[in-house]
Amino acid sequence: MKNKGLVVWFTGLSGAGKTTVADKVNTLLENKGVTVQRLDGDLVRQVLTKDLGFSKEDRDINIERVAFVAELLCKHGVIVLATFISPYQRHRELIKSKAINFAEVFVNAPLETCEKRDVKGLYKKARAGEIKDFTGIDDPYEKPENPDLILNTHEEDVDESVKKVIDYLNKLGYIE
Repeated sequence: MKNKGLVVWFTGLSGAGKTTVADKVNTLLENKGVTVQRLDGDLVRQVLTKDLGFSKEDRDINIERVAFVAELLCKHGVIVLATFISPYQRHRELIKSKAINFAEVFVNAPLETCEKRDVKGLYKKARAGEIKDFTGIDDPYEKPENPDLILNTHEEDVDESVKKVIDYLNKLGYIE
């Protein structure tokens, strides 16, 4: 089955559940024979943007590089599942303006919930001053103004969130 490309941009605080949901969606799509690619913030920072830090300027460059890769994949019929905190509205608008087809998924969970889920200990380090400009602590997260889909991961389990994404892709005609 040849599918049309789409960038599904999962945005939300660290620990909101972006990667968990996207990984399950990825598996389901692969099992349906859909051409899909995951772009994960942590992995991209290990390879494509390992030369960058977390300053506002470096975050801009990081998003520009990811936007290029996502756009390229999308043009070739790939459904891209991108999981990035992408705290600034202007970053998400940049991606949206470059992608042929774009869906913004706000993975919503309160800061307190994200801190409880913090398996990497990043919030603890940020609160101790060991990490500067950490989103949600000393750098803002600008919630999406009009996302295509909202996943309230503090109120629904992973399977419910995954079902919402799959149902949305079905509704748009990206999968059968």
